[in-house]
Order: sequence, then structure tokens, then C-alpha cells
Amino acid sequence: MARADRLERLDAQRQYLEVEYRKTLEAALQSTAAGTWGLFDHRQDRLERAAIAPVIETLEELGEKLDAIREQLFMEPFALHHDFMATRGPVKSSAVGEPKQARAWLERLKSY
Repeated sequence: MARADRLERLDAQRQYLEVEYRKTLEAALQSTAAGTWGLFDHRQDRLERAAIAPVIETLEELGEKLDAIREQLFMEPFALHHDFMATRGPVKSSAVGEPKQARAWLERLKSY
């Protein structure tokens, strides 16, 4: 019974952290969609990186915690975190800008 209770608490924590991750990401995406660059690190600008660093650190921390919890619950890694982090970094000059990419991600969030 104790194991079942522990797993139930762990799952509740997972759900809470997933909601927190989503809220943090959604707020950052809304800011980026409104014109603030840096979330996707396309231009690799020092000032943009510094401004967005606390958000990225929070997302990384939550993503790591979620992956660890999901592993204990025999679940797949947290796909939203891995998918988002994979979209960060330099892109070709013909790629869409960060605000447009953020709007697309806001739409994409509806399917997670």
C-alpha cells in the first residue's frame, strides 16, 4: 500500500510540474510572439541570451525533474521539453523569425 501511495504522490507531482512547465513555456512563447527575441536563440546574441536565461534555466530544471519522475513511473520522457529544446539554436537565414515560430508553437501546444 505504501508503494501505491508513493507512486500516486509522484504522479501528482508529475502532473503539477507539467502544468508549471507548460505555463512557463506559454508565457515565454507569448512574449516572443509579441516581438521579444531570444527564446529560440536564433541570433545567438549575448544580450538576448542573458535576458531569456532565467526562463531557459527554469524550463531545463523542470524538464530534468519531469524526466526523472517519468522514469520512476515507467513513462516516456517529457516530449514537450525535448521537442522545444530541439528547436533552439542557429538556423538558416531563410528560416522564419522567432515571433512567427513562437506563434506556431502556441498553436502546437494545443496538441500536447
